[in-house]
Amino acid sequence: MKVKSQYMFHGGTNFGYWNGADEKGRFLPITTSYDYDAPISESGDPTPKLFAIRNVISKVPYHFIKIWAQFQEIPLGPLPPPSPKMMLGPLTLQLDGDLLAFLDLLCPQGPIRSILPMTFEAVKQDHGFMLYRTYLIHTVSKPTQFWVPNNGVHDRAYVMVDGVFQGVLERNMKRNLFLTGKMGAKLDVLLENMGRLSFGSNSSDFKGLLEPPILGQTILTQWLMFPLKIDNLVKRWFPIQLLKSSHPQTPSGPTFYSTVFPIFGSSRDTFLFLPGWTKGQVWINGFNLGRYWTKRGPQQTLYVPRPLLFPRGALNKITLLELENVPSHPQIQFLDRPILNNTLHKTYIYSLSADVQSTSEPMELSGH
Repeated sequence: MKVKSQYMFHGGTNFGYWNGADEKGRFLPITTSYDYDAPISESGDPTPKLFAIRNVISKVPYHFIKIWAQFQEIPLGPLPPPSPKMMLGPLTLQLDGDLLAFLDLLCPQGPIRSILPMTFEAVKQDHGFMLYRTYLIHTVSKPTQFWVPNNGVHDRAYVMVDGVFQGVLERNMKRNLFLTGKMGAKLDVLLENMGRLSFGSNSSDFKGLLEPPILGQTILTQWLMFPLKIDNLVKRWFPIQLLKSSHPQTPSGPTFYSTVFPIFGSSRDTFLFLPGWTKGQVWINGFNLGRYWTKRGPQQTLYVPRPLLFPRGALNKITLLELENVPSHPQIQFLDRPILNNTLHKTYIYSLSADVQSTSEPMELSGH
């Protein structure tokens, strides 16, 4: 008799920063959803696959069933029904401010100083984000190549000059940005840890800037590193009223958005849909739901379990950290079903400038 096991039987969710990553010839971050097309879905509902499995088992010859039943009887009677779901929205989010405006609250202990950039591990930043900052030592009047040698970006870098978003560098991509700036201009590089390798031979998956960046022929030194505690900011400090003058005229790059909304009656499971948003992190009532990457796909919704939502008219708060580009209508919706396998987008917007070169495929997400 052959014994068959199944992985996974019940789907799940990689909340927060716990998605992990695969190494299949190159670095592949795992999606936030771990639904896995399992017989029992991410939200705990029976799926057609579960009924198909039960149907097959019910047709197995009796002597096999008898042997198997010594360990577990075949369940009788109806299955529990799917949990009720709800729809809500669309809801319009309001601009809170760009990430750099909150730096004192995101890193209240102040920066770490080093001649060369240090990794997340060296400064004890387990996950999330860290900001690297230096200043140009001479004027760069013509667009000049900015790059990190030896695949030294682990895993994504969002580059800003004097607070203006320039574009993205990405692990395993030979992508170059071309920058200009006056002497003394502030160069900020926000590094995102996209998930640690969950298994395999590579046990030294360091995060951050593994090599000092180069601008033209100049190796950039004298770095300030800000380990960011974004979850603490979202839980304890928002909403914070910043002066309107601190809001960017055309929001781009790492920017916070939020809104509040009531749920009249009882709350239910739901799925957050972010049409038009690019990539970022999202929190519901201070709980980190995980990463969205709408432009890259395939996952388009994030599972929101009922216990995270306040019912009966109480105000709920949603906070987004959008890392790249905000849609013209910054809206979100809550759906009563997930969208997990949308067609992969083939068009990406990484830079506000045409001075970008790329010679390899962009990072893909792994759902196993």
